[in-house]
Order: sequence, then C-alpha cells, then structure tokens
Amino acid sequence: VQLQASGGGLVQAGGSLRLSCVASGRTFSNYAVAWFRQSPGKEREFVAVIRRSGHTPIYSDSVKGRFTMSRDNAKNTVYLQMNSLNTEDTAVYHCAADSRLISSTLRSADAYDYWGQGTQVTVSS
Repeated sequence: VQLQASGGGLVQAGGSLRLSCVASGRTFSNYAVAWFRQSPGKEREFVAVIRRSGHTPIYSDSVKGRFTMSRDNAKNTVYLQMNSLNTEDTAVYHCAADSRLISSTLRSADAYDYWGQGTQVTVSS
C-alpha cells in the first residue's frame, strides 16, 4: 500500500491543524494506520493509531485529549485532527500502515511495513 500524508504547516501555539493520509494500492480497510512524529535529534515517537475497524483509536499520553484520529475507508483516508497545539508538537509527522498488527505492537514503529513521506508541522510560540 502507498501512503501520502499532507496537511502540515505553520501554526501558532493554541491553534489547530488536520493531517490527512491517503492510501492506494491495496484494500485500505485491511490495514491499521498510525501516526508517528520525529523532531531533530529525537527518536521517532508514536502519536496515535486506529485499527481496521476504526473503533477506539489509541493515543500517546502527550497528545491524548488534544488530537483525534479517524478514518474513512470509503475514501482510503485517515485523519489526525490536532487541537491546542504547542511548540513540543513541532515535528515531521509520518503515517504508517500494516495489516498484521496485534495489540502489543500497535505503538511500535518497527511493526509497520508501509510508510508515507512526512509532513512538517511547526508550532510557533
């Protein structure tokens, strides 16, 4: 499956952005999709994941309550609505997908076989 992320940009602290990840090439509904982010000098960090069913996304503690992930299988797209952004959210955001994940590996970047290019999110103070 090929993934294309978009929606990043420059926003002031407290603002919002919505990222999109469009998939092509395979049956999208068979894949769990996650967002990871990476800022300079830091390791790639899990942000959120949504299962194939679309129910009950899982969020990292750092974004819980501020970010909402959803998916539209008819459009082969997942979304990450990011509210109350702060400077620590500045990073390149990547979407990733895999069809073989189990609960214990959902947060692990190594478990995902398919990755999109990143989209830069910059939050200014």
